[in-house]
Amino acid sequence: MRNCQEIYFIVNEGARTGRAAEVWKQVRGLLKEKGIAYKAYETKHKGHATSLAAHIAALPQDVIYLVVLGGDGTVNEVLNGITDFDKVRLGVIPTGSGNDFGRGIGLPKDPQTALENILSCIEQEQQTGKAPERIDLGQVSWPGADTPRIFGISAGAGLDAIVCKKALQSGLKKFLNKIHLGKLTYLLLTVQTLFTMDTAQVTYTYYGKEQQEQTVDKNKVIFTAVMNLRAEGGGVPMAPQASYTDGLLSVCSACGIPKWRTFLCLPFLVAARHEKIKGFDVENVQRMELAMSEPMVLHADGEYLGDVTQASFECLHHKLILLQ
Repeated sequence: MRNCQEIYFIVNEGARTGRAAEVWKQVRGLLKEKGIAYKAYETKHKGHATSLAAHIAALPQDVIYLVVLGGDGTVNEVLNGITDFDKVRLGVIPTGSGNDFGRGIGLPKDPQTALENILSCIEQEQQTGKAPERIDLGQVSWPGADTPRIFGISAGAGLDAIVCKKALQSGLKKFLNKIHLGKLTYLLLTVQTLFTMDTAQVTYTYYGKEQQEQTVDKNKVIFTAVMNLRAEGGGVPMAPQASYTDGLLSVCSACGIPKWRTFLCLPFLVAARHEKIKGFDVENVQRMELAMSEPMVLHADGEYLGDVTQASFECLHHKLILLQ
């Protein structure tokens, strides 16, 4: 690859209990071998990747190449730090335990291959002047929030959000990551939460691509998963047909199902065979509003946002320029 402009890296060496540090060492070696100019920023605390991304996005350059080396949480922080999506091109080298973002958009698992693809994409733009392809992102807002939260994978309220909150607060995920069983975290916490959580009555207001409005009331809602990609929680395909380029979010909800029966439905959910089961529903929307009878836990890309009774979701069509 010819000498190109400097590439910026945001690195979370703590991802997957330190495995990311090994990957970063490998990536640094490859960059040195190829003579690629780069500048790296290492995250030091929760939320740091957001401020780092904001700093990089504000640099006085027409085009900025930014690569994230970390898990889904780090990617989400970076997405929420980018202030100019038209000049930033984002690459991702996945190193987390879930890696739903990388898997969902088809990124290679091998760090060297991922880096090679990113460098090839940069070189192609420099040779042709044509920007890489864009993908959709989602955005969630709720009363009391200072700013909306952008998400790349999913957002939602209810069971999946509670599980995400518990995974962040529990030592279980860290322990299972150490023995290379991190994906079991979500399954074990889902089973535990399913029998203890409260359901709620929820009013859904859907808006399609042509902004046509549809309002639906649902009782005993267990979860509402608003999907930009097809899977969350370590690979659970909530919306098997979801597309990240169609300008729509796929909303998967479960309601009115006895908890014991929901438990029996879990294998069908994991196998992407849940859409025809009574109580499960998938709607494709450009935006959506939720009004809940009781506070429900809200998340975006697995990050806990709060307990809310209202939330709004919107697809940001072709928002992100992706180095892939």
